Amino acid sequence: MSVKSAVRVLRIFELLSANKNGLSIKEISVQLGIPQSSTSELVKTLVEENYVMGKGQQHYLLGPRLIPIGHAAMESLDLAALGTEALEDLMRVVEETVFMATLVDQELVYLAKIDSNRSIRTSAYLGGKKPLYCTGLGKAYLAFMPEKEKELYLQETILQPITDGTITDKDELKRKLAHYFDQGFSIDDEENEDGLYCLAAPVFGAAGNMEAAISVAGPKQRMIKQKERIVDQLKQTAQLLSDKLGY
Repeated sequence: MSVKSAVRVLRIFELLSANKNGLSIKEISVQLGIPQSSTSELVKTLVEENYVMGKGQQHYLLGPRLIPIGHAAMESLDLAALGTEALEDLMRVVEETVFMATLVDQELVYLAKIDSNRSIRTSAYLGGKKPLYCTGLGKAYLAFMPEKEKELYLQETILQPITDGTITDKDELKRKLAHYFDQGFSIDDEENEDGLYCLAAPVFGAAGNMEAAISVAGPKQRMIKQKERIVDQLKQTAQLLSDKLGY
């Protein structure tokens, strides 16, 4: 059974985190449906303990004592460990190989690989690196990357052909990335390895930034046959992981 005052404190933290310019006691009270007198007492205690701080005109913001707590929470979130169960569930449903990767120095680094009992051979391995422009996971990053970062990446990167399917024209790649952003997932159509078709989706963290991307990969013909189902399951898993990271 939850303790009412504790729940109210948590809701105040959540509300203030979404209102960076601060809120008054009355605004907090109205938005949370808490009596103004109770709200005032809770906020007063939080201010005294430095979990909340005042900002002119009786507006309140999250306080400095929450900073080390937030950092400790972020450090304790191991992406691969956090996602293992969800990735294994995804693999069992789609019966294809599932990957998780993150971005390190403008390259894709694989954090997890969950093989199915009918997995095909692939050059991807844990800790291995791949380019962004020719992989489903990498193009998920590019599709959801801030425009300035994306432009800088494309200016500095030579789109070398890895297979006959690799996109080497930057304007074509930009069009594809815009489409991937709109549909919420990216596609690698034999662009990094012959015969391999990959669908990938972004995973977001509490700050709204991409923390990882996850994908399902397999033989093109087999993947195409169940593409709609895979996309649905992939996006659900990406949302689940984003929720776990506080997005």
